[in-house]
Amino acid sequence: MASLDLDLTEPQQMLRDAVQRLLADVEAPGWQALTAQLGLGGLTLPEAAGGFGGGVAEVALVMAELGPALAGADWLSHAAACAGLAGIAPEFPLLEALASGTARAALVCAATAQGAPDLVDGVRLEGSARLVAGGAGADLYVIAIGGNLAVIRADAPGLTREDRALHDGTLAADLHFAGAAAELVALAEAGALLDLVRAGRCAEAVGLMQRMLTDTADYLNQRRQFGAPIASFQALRHRLADMQLAALQAAALTEQAVTALAACDADAAVSLAAACVAVRDAARTVGEGAVQLHGAMGLTEELRLGARFKRVLAIAAGLGSEAQVLERFAAAA
Repeated sequence: MASLDLDLTEPQQMLRDAVQRLLADVEAPGWQALTAQLGLGGLTLPEAAGGFGGGVAEVALVMAELGPALAGADWLSHAAACAGLAGIAPEFPLLEALASGTARAALVCAATAQGAPDLVDGVRLEGSARLVAGGAGADLYVIAIGGNLAVIRADAPGLTREDRALHDGTLAADLHFAGAAAELVALAEAGALLDLVRAGRCAEAVGLMQRMLTDTADYLNQRRQFGAPIASFQALRHRLADMQLAALQAAALTEQAVTALAACDADAAVSLAAACVAVRDAARTVGEGAVQLHGAMGLTEELRLGARFKRVLAIAAGLGSEAQVLERFAAAA
């Protein structure tokens, strides 16, 4: 079953089908499978650079499918970074390597990192960016600083990196800049990149929540007490219905946001902010409910439910605190 109910073009349907076929064969695809087998390294790059020329709709489709496999976190940062780089430097020499997956990029912005370096004298970077999503394996960083995008290679003098394993199983990186010279600095509006990341994360959370609901419903039908499946117990059915309602609301608002962003609608900012609010609330409702309804099995290593719960909580945290997401919604509305 598709995670997002969108009106798809033929290429978009083919893209989703290809991702689903891969996931049917490979439970947790790595970078090589996503790029060499599917060509997802170039999804947001133009066709002239060997890419697909995709946008927010294609990214959301992929993230919704990769979410349950816990395979999309690094790729989303790469896709957003490539979109930003293609916008400011369509002839950048690394574009073809990024499209093929032999090189990786990561976006450093308010949606993917804590903090950002300062741009000194228009070219040098000073300061730190912490917990950069996808930063641990990146060869190139695209950094949003004010109204500029700065591009710097991972091996640039003056840049040091500390990789960090997070509680959800993903890897992030702390980047420290000590006068590191950016390879490229260009004026750019980073708002579209932040929207791309947030929409992608909402779609990833929708895919995760739908998988957790499916697994929980299956478990309730299999587990028996007092001679009957526990799915027949009214209290548990009510709990599952509340989880389903929260997940459906998050999915519907995410679909609306993706459609509005893809069409550049005037109310796209409101739709995305509403989706972030709903996803953040639903992540805890669905995740906690799934773990509790599984009982002692909920956080065992035999099931991937625990890992999915940790990931959906990390997504919710990455969207911002409750106050922040509500403030963005109020400002957009």
